[in-house]
Amino acid sequence: MAPLIGISLCLDASGRFRPGRRYHYIDERYAEAVAEAGGVPAYLPIQPGPEEIADRIDGLLIPGGDDLLPEAPYPEEIRFEAAPSEQIDFDRALLGRALDRGIPVLGICYGMQIPALHHRGSLHYHIPVDLPDATEHQLPEEHQLPEEHQLPEERGCHPIRVEAGTLLEAVIGADPEPVNSSHHQAVARPGEGFRASARAADGVIEAIEPEGKRFCLGVQWHPERVSCAHRASLFSAFVSSCRSEAVGPSGS
Repeated sequence: MAPLIGISLCLDASGRFRPGRRYHYIDERYAEAVAEAGGVPAYLPIQPGPEEIADRIDGLLIPGGDDLLPEAPYPEEIRFEAAPSEQIDFDRALLGRALDRGIPVLGICYGMQIPALHHRGSLHYHIPVDLPDATEHQLPEEHQLPEEHQLPEERGCHPIRVEAGTLLEAVIGADPEPVNSSHHQAVARPGEGFRASARAADGVIEAIEPEGKRFCLGVQWHPERVSCAHRASLFSAFVSSCRSEAVGPSGS
């Protein structure tokens, strides 16, 4: 059977979509990428019993989301779009149970930062402040020149260096195409038992994974948004890993 891939949803709790209302939302391209890779996507809205939900899926995808807030104050001009605490708690509970069960996990952007924090890692909450020598990582997603005449950064992309011997290298290769880049937060320390498996040229961590052999990948870019080869490679490897771990219709 095709594996059931749980995809957690973002929560608009501040009335951005419509004042006075709360909305779950997500970019449809996450589900499209999972389905193209042979999985069955299942949206997971915030609700009681996240551990029980995680017991019924064969893999977990934590997508991009809003900002994680620093404990210490930042300059007043820095604006954070805070992810609601209930969303963070729900995602961390899903993640914890998924890791306990040993089912595959793929985290994207915010979804990469959650596993780092879960394993006692740390973040750069605003790259221009925390890493003033770093290059720009909030690159434009829209462009004017035809793609064949653009540099990667003009396409909103930059190259990454994949570490040898990592799961990520096995999945997307040692020299993948440049990745898109639309973030201002990043992982500073991957956390206990985790390692950086890719970095940008300026040293900013672009992917993390556990030091063991289980499938748990976090990537800072958004593979669901691009059409290059590593999109299919990443989602296919994730879904294939979920299929090999599934032992029944509920993954248990």
